[in-house]
Amino acid sequence: MTQNRAALIFAWALLAPAIIYVLVIVAWPLIETFRLSFTDASLRKTTNYVGWRNYLKIFDRDFLEIIIRTFTWTFFSVLLKMLIGTFGAVLLNCAVPGRHVFRILTMPPWIVPMAIGIFMWGWMYNGQFGMISGLLQRFGIVDGPVAFLAYGNTAYWSTIVTDVWIGVPMVTIYFLAAIQSIPRDLYEAAWTDGASRWMRFRRITLPLMGPAVITMSMLSLISTFNSFDIIWILTQGGPSGSTTTMIIDTYATAIGSKKYGEGAARAVVICIFLSLFCIAYFRMTRKLATAEKT
Repeated sequence: MTQNRAALIFAWALLAPAIIYVLVIVAWPLIETFRLSFTDASLRKTTNYVGWRNYLKIFDRDFLEIIIRTFTWTFFSVLLKMLIGTFGAVLLNCAVPGRHVFRILTMPPWIVPMAIGIFMWGWMYNGQFGMISGLLQRFGIVDGPVAFLAYGNTAYWSTIVTDVWIGVPMVTIYFLAAIQSIPRDLYEAAWTDGASRWMRFRRITLPLMGPAVITMSMLSLISTFNSFDIIWILTQGGPSGSTTTMIIDTYATAIGSKKYGEGAARAVVICIFLSLFCIAYFRMTRKLATAEKT
């Protein structure tokens, strides 16, 4: 009995740092944010309970447009990452001379500090001395300078391109590892049966990459949904709110306008959406695991 109690105490002692970390770093901020979302907390000394008022403000037309913009921005960004990452992984897996060099060349967007990479793209998007505008004028595609970040549509897609550029290397390397884990015997048997390269990719590569695709899609979705640096450095949500996503709006409300209660309510909504994404992910992986067993 004494030995069991000593083992139990030792086990809890080992778990104590992790428990403290979760309580202090994760649980307490979540609880405090949820509490603040029901108040009119701001720079004022007094804080009053306002019930669901902060949440009711979320259902106005402007914030609903922000929610839709966030989902579309996330959808296009993640979709492009998955497509380009898959294509790049297949190419890097080909038995060609110097493929190790090409694998190394895919890493700079991921290795370079994010802020530096974003500032580089901001320079290229500049209409007066940016490289992209200069090339378009040189080849006669446009007549004058194009300030990509000065107009709603071009700014929106410019932020997506930047996010894709930063995220593709991780997706590519992850998918490359998934492809290399597929037994070569399957490809050899399919080749012997006369299957074309496309048939081998569709019947072998894609199905066996399923778990990796689901996992990376979810990780990329959460990361993109919470993306702040790219949009804030390039446009700060402008012009005219055309690149304002939920995370940008939450920051502008809580930190910029010092409306901590309303910002907390927006943060809770973001947390709910991310929780739903995680639930969907766990369900998909469970179904996939069940299908593999059967």
